[in-house]
Amino acid sequence: MDVVKPPPFRTLALQNQSCSRDPVPIHSPGVWNMEEMKSFLGFALPRLQLQLAVIFLLTQSLYLFLKRFHLPRAGFILGPTILGKIIPSFSKTLFPPEGDIFLNLLSKIGYIFFMFMAGVKMDPSMVMKSGKKAWTIGVVSMAFPVVFSLGVSFTLSDMVTWAKAPGIRFVLATQTLTPFPVVSCLLIDLQIMNSELGHLALASALIRELLSLILSATTSYIRVGSQGSAPLGIQALSMFLITASISGFVARASFLWIVRQTPEGKPVKEVHIIFISSAVLVSAIMCDNLGILYHYGPFLLGLLVPDGPPLGSTLVERLETLVSGWFAPLLLTYCGLHSDIFAVSDLRDQFILWTVLFGAILVKFTANFAPALICKMPVKDAIALSLVLSGQGIVELAAFLAFRENETLDTQTFSTVAAAVCLTAIAIPLLVQSIYDRSRRYGGYQKRNILHTPENSELRILVTAHRPEDAMAAINLLEAYSPTKETPLAIYTLHLMELVGRAHPILINHQLGQKATSSSASRSLPITKLFDQLELQHSGYVVLQSFTAISLNKFMHEDICSLAFEKLVSLIVLPFHRKWNAQGKVVFDNAAWQNMNRQVLQMAPCSVGVLVDRRKIQQQPQQFGGQPQVAPYRVAIVFLGGDDDREALAYAKRMAKSPHVFLTVVRFFAYGDDDSGDGSWDAMLDAEVLKDLRLAFAQTGNLRFREERVEDGPELALRIRSLEEAYDLIIVGRRHGGNSRMLAGLTEWVEFPELGPVGDILASADINRPVSVLVVQLQLHLKIKSWRSCIEARMSKKIGLVCSAQSLCSFDTHRSDTENSGGVVVVRAYTSKLKFVCNFQFGCGSGTNRFAEGKSLSYDIHMRIERNVLYIELESAFKVLVS
Repeated sequence: MDVVKPPPFRTLALQNQSCSRDPVPIHSPGVWNMEEMKSFLGFALPRLQLQLAVIFLLTQSLYLFLKRFHLPRAGFILGPTILGKIIPSFSKTLFPPEGDIFLNLLSKIGYIFFMFMAGVKMDPSMVMKSGKKAWTIGVVSMAFPVVFSLGVSFTLSDMVTWAKAPGIRFVLATQTLTPFPVVSCLLIDLQIMNSELGHLALASALIRELLSLILSATTSYIRVGSQGSAPLGIQALSMFLITASISGFVARASFLWIVRQTPEGKPVKEVHIIFISSAVLVSAIMCDNLGILYHYGPFLLGLLVPDGPPLGSTLVERLETLVSGWFAPLLLTYCGLHSDIFAVSDLRDQFILWTVLFGAILVKFTANFAPALICKMPVKDAIALSLVLSGQGIVELAAFLAFRENETLDTQTFSTVAAAVCLTAIAIPLLVQSIYDRSRRYGGYQKRNILHTPENSELRILVTAHRPEDAMAAINLLEAYSPTKETPLAIYTLHLMELVGRAHPILINHQLGQKATSSSASRSLPITKLFDQLELQHSGYVVLQSFTAISLNKFMHEDICSLAFEKLVSLIVLPFHRKWNAQGKVVFDNAAWQNMNRQVLQMAPCSVGVLVDRRKIQQQPQQFGGQPQVAPYRVAIVFLGGDDDREALAYAKRMAKSPHVFLTVVRFFAYGDDDSGDGSWDAMLDAEVLKDLRLAFAQTGNLRFREERVEDGPELALRIRSLEEAYDLIIVGRRHGGNSRMLAGLTEWVEFPELGPVGDILASADINRPVSVLVVQLQLHLKIKSWRSCIEARMSKKIGLVCSAQSLCSFDTHRSDTENSGGVVVVRAYTSKLKFVCNFQFGCGSGTNRFAEGKSLSYDIHMRIERNVLYIELESAFKVLVS
């Protein structure tokens, strides 16, 4: 069979015009049939295939070594900077100028899908949920750099070569803002996407991105109107808004229809993925024709995709490997092919350009750091946040590449800015890694607990359940809460199912209206129906959202903490891993669930309650679950003192507002202790919350107080065991800050550390009464160590004692002063905002501290003395200035 050979390249001159055929043939006739072409690299398709193979092998091989250090893939190696200097002939043969168009086309398509995936991974509703902190950082970090870039741009004409001034202006405008996809990729790479720092960075970046999009679109159409005519600019802007609105409405409706057509627990159909992929390319074409940057269309289309399963997670699963593993390295390599560091010749212009680049990064960092401090973030976290929001990556490179293609940037300037982006992408992850502790990703700056939730506001609770029995136990607890119009409940239920026979975990949101499959319905429907009945019984006072997490047991705590963090809940209710029968015999025990509970207690972003349910051994009809509670429900709280006991008391206080709940507070003291405690700050807070509880229920008859004294741990255990006969529910704290003598002999014999010493007593197998136990742990706060959160008192030979302090910014203090009295410093702090007066007396020499008068104490202040230095750590809106 004869092989058709491509005709030779010819140029025909016709009356001062020339017609030419593309000199680059596409298909090779084969290795054995090349007569005119001496190398198959002279054909476009085999050369492109070899280029892609070399790019993929090189970038992936280097990535295996560089990913440990969070370094970007090396695209400069294949360009003139390295390979072009080492093997010039190979570089010119493999990457000739005439084959540039094909790599350029593929890199553009890859960038389109990269921006689409960035939008898919983002939840645009977080803009509406963002608080003042995210809006402050987002607006300031956009406005200040823009003003800076405008001011500097006017001075560049006299400083650099006239031909390079426009390019440097564009570089400055690009450098002053960090696009949202860059922030998102950096957070994913650092594995802090689900941290509070990550959420704040994403919200701020998205706010800034949307504002900059509106600003750039408006200015571009104003420029069109000024260069042509005003009606033309208005017409173009109107067409853009109308087209974007209609397209967005149609796309959103289509995505929701796809979700409804997808059965629960099943992936999206292949035809729907193909349809969405085609829509991504169409959106890029539409934006290009509407006069805005083509990549904004795919990004906005990605924002319209419903987040999470089934559609969002399926798109990420199908396209993420292709985009991040092939398309993104291709664009980076293409930029490296057009960068030549050795082409730099004008040192003066290069010095000015590097100065501008460094100044832009510094301005970006300052514009993020200053509002973060104003919003009372810790210094280290503010630095980490500012570094993340000052990062650079693929979006900047794509913008600089576009400037080079339209000849706004020359080779020297493009090579310099590409090198700057690469250096920034290397430095920032390393700096963030050294500053920010990734293990704190679920720790927060906000108080997400019951104590700090206003009493007449919605309480958010996440209830987890493995089996219907766990759901019934949680419903009994929630029924006793008796939600009302003044104290509504937002309940998020999470059915935990072990991953069996599946390749990947999945999270199902039952509010999306998906079709139910027989397998998922048979396992999740009984639990969801139980909670649906609770919502119907308290219609208008209970808001319910149901989820199912199918995951491995060792990763279930991640699903729980992530959902609790996303929904801003104040309490997580976990079922205890063990069940007993009426004779006290263990009938169910799961070590994997016990380990999950322990992991949640260590990582939870809010308070946690472990519910020990004994409903199965109850001999009388259940009190809750069918009709609203009318019989008396007796609740006791064991109060020894400490943060966890105060949190448990806060939940019991909310329950006691129900007229059918009778609450008894049993407070234990050690013999020899005063009723006011040991004089510590915890003791003062304990006394204050108990006093507040007495005042709140002074006019009702459903609150009782008991005070008992014990000698040691065994006596305490006997007193606590006596409570099982008289109550339906006992609430205790997991950890206790009271006198250690009361717990002596108990901590050594704890079988379940996740319950604490008191909870472990009430969960013993020899209890045969139908009393349930709720063990509460207060939210684990971040320990903020910075110069803004302490007061230092140091010894001085000349004047005895010298105090110095750095104040907590933006906290309200109306007056403060100090006195020096014989080696003891008295710090008096006054604040009318908290109606609080407190004198701190301490003597550094003796290493003691004590507190004088205090009224209406409601905020936490921790004090410690180390090496004659007193540190007062404040965890509330309060500061002390020492003159």
